[in-house]
Amino acid sequence: MKQNFAFARINFILLAVSMAIVIVGYILMSGEGTTNDHFNESIFDFRHTTLAPITCLFGYLLMIVAILYRPKTEKKEDNYGKETKED
Repeated sequence: MKQNFAFARINFILLAVSMAIVIVGYILMSGEGTTNDHFNESIFDFRHTTLAPITCLFGYLLMIVAILYRPKTEKKEDNYGKETKED
């Protein structure tokens, strides 16, 4: 008895890759912060303000694609269960 799952194997692979990209984006966003005694200007550099948010956005968009992606299946029958002829 074959079970039909909502996601295929490729969907899970794409989800794992997209989660890894989001995690990398948050790691890029982290760093030393500013305290009450010391102001750290590195929170305004390119990595924190541009690269990390774009990386996270790309990961989230890939996650949407991974959820919506449906692999192609070969069907030899039409909607009524009859075999179709190919000319």
